[in-house]
Amino acid sequence: MSDLFWLSNAQMARLESCFPKSHGRPRVDDRRALSGIISINRNGLCWRDAPAEYGPHKTLYNRWKRWSDKGVFARIVAGLAAECREKNTVMIDATDLKAHRTVTSMGGEKGGRGRLIGRTKGGMNTKLHAICDSQGRPLNLFVTAGQVSDYIGARASQSSLPDVGWLLGDRGYDADWFRKALEDNGIRACIPGRKQRRTTVKYDKRRSKRRNRIEITFDRLKDWRRVATRYDRCPKVFLSAIALDATVIYWL
Repeated sequence: MSDLFWLSNAQMARLESCFPKSHGRPRVDDRRALSGIISINRNGLCWRDAPAEYGPHKTLYNRWKRWSDKGVFARIVAGLAAECREKNTVMIDATDLKAHRTVTSMGGEKGGRGRLIGRTKGGMNTKLHAICDSQGRPLNLFVTAGQVSDYIGARASQSSLPDVGWLLGDRGYDADWFRKALEDNGIRACIPGRKQRRTTVKYDKRRSKRRNRIEITFDRLKDWRRVATRYDRCPKVFLSAIALDATVIYWL
């Protein structure tokens, strides 16, 4: 693989089934365009600053926006993750992603309600919720406004949990209804109890230490500058950046 292309021919072959079919004029080489898109997202560049070797920046941006709107990148990571078939342990957690000043303007007719950006102690943020397998590879990713609690994230991801033996989580997921839902699905919860609980919750402390793998996953995802700092106003496009990030780092 050359310095120009981020993906090898073998990796492209794994992704081609998720690409939309080309109609009319043949589109620009997928490998070159996708490599340009990866370069932009990883380095946090403006589209106009795309290296000339990847072609016109408008071509890259149009491909990125069109495929993001169609959910191509989300389907890619979901399809590759489906091949994993984790049977033992999954982990759940969430992390805040800083929203750039240019995407946090809430004024105007449209407002900012649909952008999934919320005010927290750390400023204007978007929260990334993730379910990972035992190796820390993302199985399910979605975003909410920054002030949304882990409870809501757990409720939203409950239906997408695979059939596994254990779920690891931190105290933010300590809720009786969530533990009951996991039990009904045959999943054992390894979640520490909140300090204000009257009765102590027993959990496997040794197993719980493995949850650091999902923390490492978040750190690696944030190595991509357009993920660590949100520059995209559209939440669907921003989620596509996270999905592309996870695909390149963990699934190819």
